[in-house]
Amino acid sequence: MRISMVSEHASPLAALGEEDAGGQNVHVADLSAALVRAGHDVTVYTRRDDPDSPDTVETPAGYRVVHVPAGPPRRLPKDELLPYMGEFGSWLRDRWTEEPPDVAHAHFWMSGVATVLAAREAGVPTVQTFHALGVVKRRHQGDADTSPPDRMRLERMIGKQVDRIVATCSDEVFELARQGVPRQRISVVPCGVDLDRFGGGGPVAPRNAPKRVVSVGRLVPRKGFDLAIAALARVPETELVIAGGPASGALSRDPEAQRLQRLAEKLGVADRVQLAGQVSRAEMPALLRSADAVLCTPWYEPFGIVPLEAMACGVPVVAAAVGGLTDTVVDGITGRLVPPRDPARLAARLRALLDEPAELEALGTAGQERVRARYSWDRIAAETVRAYEKAMPVGESGWAAVP
Repeated sequence: MRISMVSEHASPLAALGEEDAGGQNVHVADLSAALVRAGHDVTVYTRRDDPDSPDTVETPAGYRVVHVPAGPPRRLPKDELLPYMGEFGSWLRDRWTEEPPDVAHAHFWMSGVATVLAAREAGVPTVQTFHALGVVKRRHQGDADTSPPDRMRLERMIGKQVDRIVATCSDEVFELARQGVPRQRISVVPCGVDLDRFGGGGPVAPRNAPKRVVSVGRLVPRKGFDLAIAALARVPETELVIAGGPASGALSRDPEAQRLQRLAEKLGVADRVQLAGQVSRAEMPALLRSADAVLCTPWYEPFGIVPLEAMACGVPVVAAAVGGLTDTVVDGITGRLVPPRDPARLAARLRALLDEPAELEALGTAGQERVRARYSWDRIAAETVRAYEKAMPVGESGWAAVP
C-alpha cells in the first residue's frame, strides 16, 4: 500500500522535548517505520521550517520525509500555521494528482485541513488522527488556549468529511460523538512503544537520592510538572527528574523552566528537583529505568506515550486519571491513577507506593507484560491498516494481506 502521512508541524526528524515536538513526532515516526516493516511504502509530508532542509530525506527506517514549501521556511509555533494550510494542501493536491497514494493519513487538525483540501480533488481516501481536540484544550486552558479561533469549527468539519477517524483512546471517541461524528466511522487504535529500545534490561542512569521519580514531556504548563514538584514537598528522601524542553544549556532562558525552578525554591525542594532539559531517545530508557516510579500529571492527555515507555522498562506509573491515561494505566495492576490537579492526593499515593518495594515490583512486572501484549508498534500498524481498509471504497481494500 502507498501511504501518505501528513504531519504539518510534527516532523519525525525533529528533536523531542522542545516546543511543539513531542508524542506526535514519535507516533508518526514509529508508526511509519512499522508500516514499512509490514511491506508498505510510506511518505511523510511535513512543513519546511528550515531553508537548508533537503526536499526529501530517506530515513534509516525506510520511510521518506518530504518538506513541503508552505509559508516562510523557518520554525513557527504550530498555532500560527493555519494561514499556510491552503498552500500546503495545494502542494499536496498537485503531487497526489500525478502520483496518488492509496490512502492519506492526517495527523493533527491542521494537517486534516490540508489533507481534506488536497484529497477532495485528487480522489484519495482520507484518515484522520487528531492527537488532541480543540474542545478539550479549551475546556482545560480557557483563555490561555492559543489555538486559532476556528479550530473547533474546522475539527468538526474534518470529522464529517474524512473517510475514517483513528482515535487514540476511548475518551476521544466520546468527545467526537458529541461533535456529531458517527461512532461507526471511528476506529480506536492506541499509540505504541518501541520494544527494542524500551525494555527492562540495559543501562541505568545514576541517581543522587535513595528514591527517584521521573516526569517526561514538553515544558508547557498543561503537562503539570508543577503538580509533581508540589507533591515532592510531601515525599521525603526522594528526587524528581523532569526531562523535556530545550537543551540543558538553554534551560535558564526557558519561561516554564524558570517558573518551575522558582516553585521548587519556594517549596524548599530545589535541591531535590533536577531539570534535565532535552533527553535524547537513546538516553531516555536509562533515565526511565533509574526511577522507582514515573509520574504523569497533566491537566489532560489525549494519549501519552511516556507511560508506555515506562511500563516497557518495568517501571510503574503514577498518573492523573485523564484522557488516554485511563486506558493505558490499569489502576492497581500496572500503576496507580490519581485525581487530576491534586498534589496532596498525588503525594499520599506516591509515599505509600515508594514505601512498598514489593508492590513497585509487581506493578512494574504487570505493566511490562501489558505493553508487550498490547502496544508493540507492529501490532499498532496492523490495526491502523485495518482502519485504512475501512476508509477505502468497496472493492479497493484487502491491503492487510500485503507482506
